[in-house]
Amino acid sequence: MNTIVPLLIATALIGVVSGIAIWTVNKLGLGLEVDNFGAAFIAGIIIAFIVGIISWLLGLVGIMDGGGFIGGIVHLIVAAVALMIGGRLLPKLRVAGLAGAFLAAAVIGVLYWLGGLLLGAVI
Repeated sequence: MNTIVPLLIATALIGVVSGIAIWTVNKLGLGLEVDNFGAAFIAGIIIAFIVGIISWLLGLVGIMDGGGFIGGIVHLIVAAVALMIGGRLLPKLRVAGLAGAFLAAAVIGVLYWLGGLLLGAVI
């Protein structure tokens, strides 16, 4: 019972951050379109869930490694696949094919990286 509240808070925070990243990529016109921020927020939560499941499954078979260059490539591929799945599941999210998914995943990854640098400097 004590773990559900932090899980819900973490999910909401991931949804907001992912929603901002998806909305930013949408505004930049780089590989995906989303109708509004609410749709970007929902897409962020669903895509984070899909990435979590795929990463967990890859970890079970020993493919997912946490870091390094190979880990970054695996994360990019997983994020692009999650965007493609999200584009199929959510009518308000449109992904411009596989190339658009990779471009959007790369931009979202850069936004997360910059956010981490900024938060690291603040905290």
